[in-house]
Amino acid sequence: MYLKSPLNYTGGKHRLLKQLLPLFPQDIDILVDLFAGGLDIAFNTKAERKLCNDKETSVIDLYKNLQKLTGEEAHEAIMCVVESYGLSKTNAEGYKQLREDYNRLKSWDLFYAVVTHAFSYQIRFNKSGEFNMPFGKDRSWYNPALQKRLVEFTDGLDNSYTFTDLDFREFDFSKLTADSFVYCDPPYLITTAAYNEKGGWTEEDECDLLSLLDELNSRGVKFGLSNVTEIGGRSNEILKEWSKKYTVHTLKADYSNCSYQKKDHNKKAVTKEVFITNY
Repeated sequence: MYLKSPLNYTGGKHRLLKQLLPLFPQDIDILVDLFAGGLDIAFNTKAERKLCNDKETSVIDLYKNLQKLTGEEAHEAIMCVVESYGLSKTNAEGYKQLREDYNRLKSWDLFYAVVTHAFSYQIRFNKSGEFNMPFGKDRSWYNPALQKRLVEFTDGLDNSYTFTDLDFREFDFSKLTADSFVYCDPPYLITTAAYNEKGGWTEEDECDLLSLLDELNSRGVKFGLSNVTEIGGRSNEILKEWSKKYTVHTLKADYSNCSYQKKDHNKKAVTKEVFITNY
């Protein structure tokens, strides 16, 4: 049984945990989840310390605040917001008021409440840093399954977790050892999900990350990179060429229902999900 994140993160790895985790190193002293997202990987990986980083400051702020609470306290805080705004699957006006207030106040409880009532539970900000997902009418709400996941998730955030909101190029890897493991699940260069549809992940970012992994490899630090080499008829030639130096595991993945697969339209085209390691 793998615990699932209370966030519906685009590209989340919960569905791939059964394939990924057996490929991870054993006896990890420090796990670095460099693009932590919904935290599916870090939450289900055994390690003495877990350094979880994501550039999305609102998500990291949520985790930092949940870490201070019990699961029941977190649930009660969200229910307070739900009741204050009259949130439901049909109250669009309550949602719009909540979204407006979150963009002004930026508190963790308003953030989680607005995400759980947004379209497809997705997280998206405009260039001004405002949350701009439309209302998830008739579908999105803080339902019993989410409530259970939030409580379990919050209770699991012990002191082994450290959270940062850095650009991956700014992260400090100096304390890693030969028993450490760096896991990377960056935005995919050849997909068109909400997180990179407006240039959120470029070829320069891709090359900088691959160079960083080469540097970690030269220091004897183990890494694993999740990505796709092909999707919707497109191919990531940069990644394919770079991966020839390492071990490439091909995973079985079905992204037919994912938002970025829908945007790519060509559902008959092959999606090749890979996990690339230096061990």
